[in-house]
Amino acid sequence: MPPRIILVVEDEPLLRMAAIDMVESAGFEAVEAADATQAVEILQSRMDICIVFTDIDMPRGIDGLRLAALIRDRWPPIHVIITSGHTKPPQGSLPPDMVFFSKPYRETEVIATMTRMAA
Repeated sequence: MPPRIILVVEDEPLLRMAAIDMVESAGFEAVEAADATQAVEILQSRMDICIVFTDIDMPRGIDGLRLAALIRDRWPPIHVIITSGHTKPPQGSLPPDMVFFSKPYRETEVIATMTRMAA
C-alpha cells in the first residue's frame, strides 16, 4: 500500500505539532504547512497528498475555508478536513466530501474520518 500522506495546515506551532503527532500515530505520513500559501506551494509540488487537515483561522493570505475551496477546484481528489476553535462554517456551506470538527476535537473521531477518507 502506498503511504497515505496528510498535509497539516496550522499556523500555531504547538497545535501543528499536536496534529502531526495525531496523524503519525494513526499510521499516516504527515507533511506540514504554517499557512495556506505554504500549503498551496506544497500541493503544487506533490502529487501524493490524499488529505488536507486545515485550520480555518490563519494569517497571511487566505483562510482555511478559501483553501478548501481552492483544493476542491484545483485538486478534486484530495479530501479536506477543516477545524476551528473560533469560526464555524455556515450550515450547508461545505461540499459533501469535506468534514468540519470544532476544536477541541476528539482525536479518535478525526482519525476515523481520515481512515475512511484514505480508504
